[in-house]
Amino acid sequence: MALLNVSFAFKVPPKLHSSSSLSRDPTPQVGTLRLPVRSHRQSTTRYDAHPKCTLDSPSPIVCLGEWVSKASLLGVLSASLFLADPALAFKGGGPYGQEVTRGQDLTGKDFSGKTLIKQDFKTSILRQANFKGAKLLGASFFDADLTGADLSDADLRGADFSLANVAKVNLSNANLEGALATGNTSFKGSNIAGADFTDVPLRDDQREYLCKVADGVNPTTGNATRETLLCN
Repeated sequence: MALLNVSFAFKVPPKLHSSSSLSRDPTPQVGTLRLPVRSHRQSTTRYDAHPKCTLDSPSPIVCLGEWVSKASLLGVLSASLFLADPALAFKGGGPYGQEVTRGQDLTGKDFSGKTLIKQDFKTSILRQANFKGAKLLGASFFDADLTGADLSDADLRGADFSLANVAKVNLSNANLEGALATGNTSFKGSNIAGADFTDVPLRDDQREYLCKVADGVNPTTGNATRETLLCN
């Protein structure tokens, strides 16, 4: 970001008098006015180059430059605070709120039993990761690789599995109410015994596949897996 540096140079020509005249300075003065003052003798009054700026300020041009400079400085400071820590861009809830979990290789990572509400796992590699019993409400697994991960007993309400690879994942007794599974999300080879798929939008081929292996009742919601999948 480029700073806007505003400065003003001006010169007020002195008024000529028959008896005397003001001293002349060929060099323009920045932020300085030289004006005649009637007194016993001609004199020069130097005004403060940085007067107190208010809405009624007698020096609006000088004040404008000062205000623009301050606004630019505040903008740079705000941007630097945000850009100083890239993790802030991916921060989510839970104990890993200050850790970058987006676009990372987290293979085999243990997140079991943790509170990870709205945590951002977009495009991360989560093969064999352990999320058993974790609270993952609203978490994003968009385009993530969860092959072989353990999501059993996890609270996955509203989680986003769009474009994710959920193959060979343990989803037993997991609650996926309202989760997203659009695109080419694949649950091939996953254990879904007792999982709740209420209001999960699934492709027809994925729904058909899951209905072939669906079984059990979710211990939290009391809903049968086959019923939540709308199996015939």
